[in-house]
Amino acid sequence: MTNGFEARDLSFQYGATDALKNISFEIARGQFCALLGPNGAGKSTLVSLLTRLLVAPGSGEIRLAGHSLGRSPRNALAALGVVFQQPTLDLDLTVRQNLAYFGALHGLSRRDIRIRSDAALDRLGMLERAEERARNLNGGHRRRTELARALLHHPRMLLLDEPTVGLDAAARAAITDHVHDLADQGMSVLWTTHLTDEVRDSDHLLVLHQGQILEDGKAGDIRGGARLQDWFLERTGGLS
Repeated sequence: MTNGFEARDLSFQYGATDALKNISFEIARGQFCALLGPNGAGKSTLVSLLTRLLVAPGSGEIRLAGHSLGRSPRNALAALGVVFQQPTLDLDLTVRQNLAYFGALHGLSRRDIRIRSDAALDRLGMLERAEERARNLNGGHRRRTELARALLHHPRMLLLDEPTVGLDAAARAAITDHVHDLADQGMSVLWTTHLTDEVRDSDHLLVLHQGQILEDGKAGDIRGGARLQDWFLERTGGLS
């Protein structure tokens, strides 16, 4: 079994509508995997299943860091750090207080929370803003805070759902580069996006369309001689 993400024969329906249709994939330790798909492809459903916001009714299996999400959800989710598409910071708390609350939920001591918070914020260039209220941060700094929070409990895997939506080009590039660095250091990363310019040729690429995996492999090999954006638009009917 992989030490990262693994899905086997996973399906999900909303009423009579198939959101995911028997999909399977693996993301190994140290891989940066971009999950690329147009709006409505099923990315949000997959994220909800991986984070147990939705529970698949007996269809397929999800394993996180070798733990079955269905049979051992606590162990599986303990290995996962998540940055959701919608902002989840408490805007009335400082950066440090947001991280401290999260650390307490994971059972960390005050000392560990302080040490880990300082280290995570320092890596992301946010330590000098630790005492600022979240509402006073711009979009890029809020995202960095959410990423620092997601890393606080030292997860083995990181899931980021459209993490650069609404950010300017510089903030997008900074966060994308930092997460690639985390993968180079051994973390398994699943990065969902509909933006082809966030995908590097060396990335593991999953292309999701209409609830099915169209491609699974190295991004540079998949796109061939075409620009990834052109390839993607042609394969998905020009939707974005």
